[in-house]
Parts: sequence; C-alpha cells; structure tokens
Amino acid sequence: MSLVARHLERNGIATIIIGAAKDIVEHAGVPRFLFSDFPLGNSAGKPHEPDTQAFTLDLALKVLESAVGPRTTVQSPLRWAEDGDWKLDYSNVARMSPEEVAKRRAEFDKVKQVALDQRRQAGVA
Repeated sequence: MSLVARHLERNGIATIIIGAAKDIVEHAGVPRFLFSDFPLGNSAGKPHEPDTQAFTLDLALKVLESAVGPRTTVQSPLRWAEDGDWKLDYSNVARMSPEEVAKRRAEFDKVKQVALDQRRQAGVA
C-alpha cells in the first residue's frame, strides 16, 4: 500500500495511509500516515465498533486535508486497551495453551481451504 500511495502522489493524487506497522510504513516514506496503535489488521478501528471506525476515517480525512509537509505522521488517540499489555499477548504463541494453538490452527486451515475451493471454482488454482 505504501508504494501505491507514493505512485499515486507522484501522479497528483493525494493519499493517506491508515496503518498499525509504524516502522514499516514510515520507512516506505508515505506522504501522510495515520498511525493506529492497534493490532495488525485493525488499524481502521476496533472490530464491531463503528464509532471507532468512523472516528478513524474522520481523523484520516483531517490529516489528509491539513498535513503541513511530506512524510507527516499523526497518531490516533484511540487505544486498544488502557495499558499496553495486549502487545505481549496478542497472537503470542508462547503465551497460548496447546489447545488454543490447535484451535487457531484449525480455524486458519479452514479459512485456507475455503479460499482454495473458491480459487478452484473460479479456475484460478
């Protein structure tokens, strides 16, 4: 996404990236970046919380409109949790029981199979 944003900017289209991988996105040199200190895949807001998602979109549009220069980063004030302990636990296999790991592996394998079936039906696989 960062490379696409840079390409669009070179061609006169303003962009903003909403993301959670601050080090990666800033390294790529995007023109404007709204950083959400949330788990990967959740940078637009908390799942099933349209208010946080609407807030994030509104803030991104404000940053897009008001950024004073290239490589502008603004951090969202929203928090995943009151403290940062979620970062230690979020998808940390070392902190999961073998049963939880097996459950998540089974869920992941099921999703992969659905995707493979869809690709086969479309004649892509």
